[in-house]
Amino acid sequence: MRNCVRLQAALSGAVLALGLSPQAEADQASDRIEQVVVTATKIPEPIDEVPADISVITGNEMLGRDATDLRTALSLVPGVEAPPGGDAGPSSAVPSFWGLHEFDAFLLVVDDVPWGGAFNPAISTLDLTDVERVEILKGAAPVMYGATSFVGVVHVLHYPAGESANEADAAFGSFGSYRGSASFALPAMGSLVQSLAVSGENIGFADRREAIDDGKLLYRAAVGLGGGTLRLDADVTLVHDLPPSPIVRVGTALNDITPINANYQPADSQIAENKYHLSLGYTLPTSWGSWDSVVSFAHSDIRDVRGFLRPDLIDDGSPNADSQNQYRLINDLYADSHLASDLGGGATLLVGADLLYGIGRQRSLNGEYYVPLNGLTIAPPTTSLHVDEINSVADRRVFAGQYAQVDWKPDDRWDVVAGLRLNETDEHKDSAHIDGFDHTLDEFDTASRNVVRLSETLGASYRLWGQGSDGAVLYADYRDAFKPAAIDFGPDNTPDILQPETAQSYEAGLKGEAAGGRLSYEAELFLQDFANLVVPNPVTGELENAAKERLQGAEIETRYAVMPDFALAANLAYHDARFTRFTTVDDSGNPVNVDGNELTLSPRVLASAGLLYVPTQGLNATLVATYVGHRWLNEENTAPDSAYVTLDATLGYRMGRYGVTLSGSNLTDQRPPVSASEFGSQSFYLLPARTLWIKVDASL
Repeated sequence: MRNCVRLQAALSGAVLALGLSPQAEADQASDRIEQVVVTATKIPEPIDEVPADISVITGNEMLGRDATDLRTALSLVPGVEAPPGGDAGPSSAVPSFWGLHEFDAFLLVVDDVPWGGAFNPAISTLDLTDVERVEILKGAAPVMYGATSFVGVVHVLHYPAGESANEADAAFGSFGSYRGSASFALPAMGSLVQSLAVSGENIGFADRREAIDDGKLLYRAAVGLGGGTLRLDADVTLVHDLPPSPIVRVGTALNDITPINANYQPADSQIAENKYHLSLGYTLPTSWGSWDSVVSFAHSDIRDVRGFLRPDLIDDGSPNADSQNQYRLINDLYADSHLASDLGGGATLLVGADLLYGIGRQRSLNGEYYVPLNGLTIAPPTTSLHVDEINSVADRRVFAGQYAQVDWKPDDRWDVVAGLRLNETDEHKDSAHIDGFDHTLDEFDTASRNVVRLSETLGASYRLWGQGSDGAVLYADYRDAFKPAAIDFGPDNTPDILQPETAQSYEAGLKGEAAGGRLSYEAELFLQDFANLVVPNPVTGELENAAKERLQGAEIETRYAVMPDFALAANLAYHDARFTRFTTVDDSGNPVNVDGNELTLSPRVLASAGLLYVPTQGLNATLVATYVGHRWLNEENTAPDSAYVTLDATLGYRMGRYGVTLSGSNLTDQRPPVSASEFGSQSFYLLPARTLWIKVDASL
């Protein structure tokens, strides 16, 4: 794996050194918000007409800000957090929307394919090389994506086949880190157009045993066929993470016994995933409209070896940590076919059907071990431990849906969108627990759950005024969504299938442009009533349903183009996310009613501001400041955590086709808890320490 990464980094360096230029330097697009989006409707739609809150990050802005992960990429999106790490490993992240900090509550889509399928968002294998733009939809997409989206959709769109950012770079950073990438359009062969993007990285951290070592390849092709266009995407992703140890909360605060960068993982700890993905799409113009179809298949095999300190933090030689040595296999199949027809009178009808089919299997050998809390000794490998239990799960999920949505524009002011979807979900789970001491305690369980349910959306936008590039649009929408409960693939066998999560959301806002199109703005109010939120039990860590919650608040997004290459951005969000009915247990296992309490890790206030100076030549610089307000670390709201501010910055110089950039993330070196573990009781992952990079790049 390390050789693969070094090979790809060397490839990027070789491209730089040779100065290859198979085609002219790509045109520099403006960093203003894109005017056409596809996430809300699956067909191109002007962003100011869509009755929903949508933000867009251009690929050019991501390159200018050296945004290579979700946290950096989404840092200027109001009300959104995406701290790196979490239970899925340091190459992953835990995005939150509308104050809900839950790994699986949002939908990740990559080039029109749900990334992670019927299970969890596959952030670890997300490739941000050669990205054209990222679209962020607040709230659910209950018609277009049915039972998988909930509080938000992040849609990553790479350059289409035959087009590319045409960039190569190599970078070196703190803690011995290095990375490299290259993306370019391959020569056309008749009507066949192709693109290739490769990347690799080896990332170190302040915890010397924590690391990311991965390599990614994306090949895209398109060719004319039968009057339409056939598309092919092929992805290969190899990820090898060495996970950190989350820090344990004791009582009302994180403990001060364990050093902040100590690693208590077993000597053989790893989260290693090999993922292979193939997608075929076909677009055919017909007399009835444009017919689009896509089918994709992904296979992942994962080795997950980890350990978690127990919350009592004993250090007397007795076992004080629990381990897992797990093998996991996930297969995902996705298919969608829809027809977009012009009905006349400004109305467009979209009808279609889709299918998500997922198979997930895991086998986890669990044990316990002792490790000194001073962090100076490496814990033993799991292969040397007694196997206390063997837990296995085999889960099959089928999410099918038939949907119809009408987009009606009766005149140049109004846009009304109404959609309805019939969801059919079927899940079957076989689980087993084999006790390593007493086989009379062995358990074998089978569970099934079938749900047939409608979901719908209704929204409208009205252009209050418009003059040239300026204007203001008022919008409102209602969405009714549901989502089968997630599977965390943790060390437990979790025999039950939890109740599906449901939500009804209401949204109203104002968006537009002013000052000759130089000022863009959007402000929204939202309210979402949630039921059956999946949360980890504070004592056991096993997942359970929390009865009812309410998410409400307001968000504001602004950007002002001082000049074509210089923009200022400022965003502010106020969230009030609370349990409205939930009885959980405290750290001792006693029942406690938390009605009216705030959700864990949900800040009331989120704010960000950015300065973006990205001319095509000469000096360039960016600065992004992010403020995260006060949060609670437990449902009882007795364990507070303070607000903090982070700074990310770049400073570079570009001459001709070549550039050099110095960048830094978390320059204030804040280390707050940013994600809660669902595997280790009362455990939290910290924001990574300050990191500096120097990058050289070339336009191909």
